Amino acid sequence: MIANNTFAFIALVVSEAEGGSAGLLSVNGGLAFWTTLTFILLLILLTKFAWKPILSALKQREDAIKDSLEQAEKAKDEAKQILAQNQNSLAKAEDESKKIIEQSRLFAENLKEQMIKDSKAQAKKLIEDASAEIDRKKNAAFDELKNQIAEISVQAAEKILKENLDAEKNKKLVDKYISDISKN
Repeated sequence: MIANNTFAFIALVVSEAEGGSAGLLSVNGGLAFWTTLTFILLLILLTKFAWKPILSALKQREDAIKDSLEQAEKAKDEAKQILAQNQNSLAKAEDESKKIIEQSRLFAENLKEQMIKDSKAQAKKLIEDASAEIDRKKNAAFDELKNQIAEISVQAAEKILKENLDAEKNKKLVDKYISDISKN
């Protein structure tokens, strides 16, 4: 069938070449034949020699673009994961720093309370020691005063017994010693 069509086409071309009308819109059969034949041969040659390398190059380019897109997508996913990890790490670091600050604040408060407690205890001990010292010195002063009064009383009794005066003189003598004691 292809052979019949080819022969019919060749016959048409030959018959038109013999008729020879040369108008602007007229078709030259021989030219059309050779143009079609050249086009078919060129198409066969291009298909056999050029088309495969071109398709191969396009396929390689397509594969390279797909690989690049896949790698870019993987890199994007990895970047998202790294960002999420960094955000988690940052959140953990913030939580840890808050815990450390809270622990430091509690430690400082406890230390302050302990220092106040120790200072109060030390002040109380100093006051107690001072009170004990005051009481001791007061008792020593009373003892010394008792001793002096006893000594004065003995001296007064000695004088009274030596003079053995009457009651009025005794009274004056005791008043005199009492006034001497209050002056001392």
